[in-house]
Amino acid sequence: MTAATIYPEIAQVTEHYRLPDNQFLIRLRVPECAARVQPGNFIHLSCSSDRYALKRPFSVLRANPSAGTIDILYKTVGTGTGALSQVNVGDQLHSLGPIGNAFKLSSDKSLPLLLGGGVGIPPIVFFAEVLHAQREVSPMVLMGSEIAFPFATHSTEKTLPGIPSSSCAVMTELDTLGVHTRLCSKQGYAGFYAGYIHQLAACWVQQLTAEQRAQVEVFACGPEPMLRAVAQFSQQYELACQLSLEEYMACAVGGCAGCTVKITDASGTAHMKRVCVDGPIFDASSVY
Repeated sequence: MTAATIYPEIAQVTEHYRLPDNQFLIRLRVPECAARVQPGNFIHLSCSSDRYALKRPFSVLRANPSAGTIDILYKTVGTGTGALSQVNVGDQLHSLGPIGNAFKLSSDKSLPLLLGGGVGIPPIVFFAEVLHAQREVSPMVLMGSEIAFPFATHSTEKTLPGIPSSSCAVMTELDTLGVHTRLCSKQGYAGFYAGYIHQLAACWVQQLTAEQRAQVEVFACGPEPMLRAVAQFSQQYELACQLSLEEYMACAVGGCAGCTVKITDASGTAHMKRVCVDGPIFDASSVY
């Protein structure tokens, strides 16, 4: 979980389109960031051409170093993202990135369990694609959303140990790569597991042998209630777990200390850490 070197760049919008439920995908040309960004890093982006407007943090969905581009998935929730939704292809924005540390599979683990909820889905997809490209391990990817899932899905006839057969919805892009995925929601979407993501994860973990469980490492990004539940789930099954936290932030480079959270070290001593540059990824046992 090594922190990234941060580059200021003029980000040119090369693609920008709307998805269901006020979700958007924007592609930015930021060559320095694209060449270095890792799953879990984020960028700090102006949401309009006004260089003096307060930037917003965004996780990265994927990067294309050869094209010098990164993709960002976002949902309009306020003034900043509302303004971002109005920018056009060819517009230029101001960015800082990549920022923060990255997900990293421990050398003694071979079963990565990736959990993404809502706005926490993008870095999980990014990490899954990177792990697949390395071809050293095959991740299990579970994702949850209470609004329309932002990517193409389909039902599969393939079954996974421990996963209910009725939970057959998968993310098409990852499934095409051969990455195991399942989706969950409380909204009654066809083929989605009708519960919370940590409950679906437990279905899979419970069927593993003790030796297999020892190889599992959990990586999660999503809303705070989800992260808390995932941390408790990981503790219950004695699983290593990395959480990507989300906090409001102004500068995103550690100067304002507006994004601090309390982190407890192995000795039980509490410290205040900045989510932007000390994180956003922390060991679950240090957070909850």
